Amino acid sequence: MKKLFIILLAIVCVSCQTTDKENVLKDKVILFVYGGWDGHEPKQCHDLLKPWLEEQGATVYSSQSLDSYTNKELMEKVDLVIQTWTMGTMTGAQEKGLTEAVRNGVGLAGWHGGLGDSFRNSTEYQFMVGGQWVAHPGNKVDYDVDIIDKKDPVTKGLKKFHMKSEQYYMHVDPGVKVLATTTFNGEHASWIDGVIMPVVWKKYYGKGRVFYSSLCHDANDFNVPEALEIMKRGIEWAVLSKEEDEEDDDD
Repeated sequence: MKKLFIILLAIVCVSCQTTDKENVLKDKVILFVYGGWDGHEPKQCHDLLKPWLEEQGATVYSSQSLDSYTNKELMEKVDLVIQTWTMGTMTGAQEKGLTEAVRNGVGLAGWHGGLGDSFRNSTEYQFMVGGQWVAHPGNKVDYDVDIIDKKDPVTKGLKKFHMKSEQYYMHVDPGVKVLATTTFNGEHASWIDGVIMPVVWKKYYGKGRVFYSSLCHDANDFNVPEALEIMKRGIEWAVLSKEEDEEDDDD
């Protein structure tokens, strides 16, 4: 009972950070592409987030085909692509459709392997995302997430929190804006003891805003209030990509 009370209190505290903010998702068009390896529960994660997006007033097109990226008419009208697709293979046309859309101003958001371990042979895709998974030593382990940017809207008001999930070791673009990190303890790979690894970042690819979180191996991990809140805020930041007005990204 005490544990349940603490969880509920945490959810209330996190939610209250954004109670009065503007609803930026209203009237936005979102393409939600899901599929790939089932172990990351793409459908369950889609089914978790889609109702929230629609409650906020967004129009959501759901797709289980990467060919959606080749639909030029669709890609021109969407404001944001949310993708959860692990260990797939992209055709040249699919990669071109997605990367060109983002370069021209469509936002991109995703998490864990669904965005950070999607198409291992597509280097331009990895260049766009800003990182690529390479290992999760120990598989599901206990680890902490440290908020290092306390002013950014995605992480403002959040504090250090705990996860029991896959702790991603990634190759990361040094140009990303890192919002949160985790520190490896070397228990499962002694040579990485003390390594500080980005887990949440934002960046640009051309005119497009790209948001990534390595958290949340499966839908159950979104029960961690901070992890869910970070993903929601990241989506809200990325969806405004087409409205970019050369504002300072340090706001």
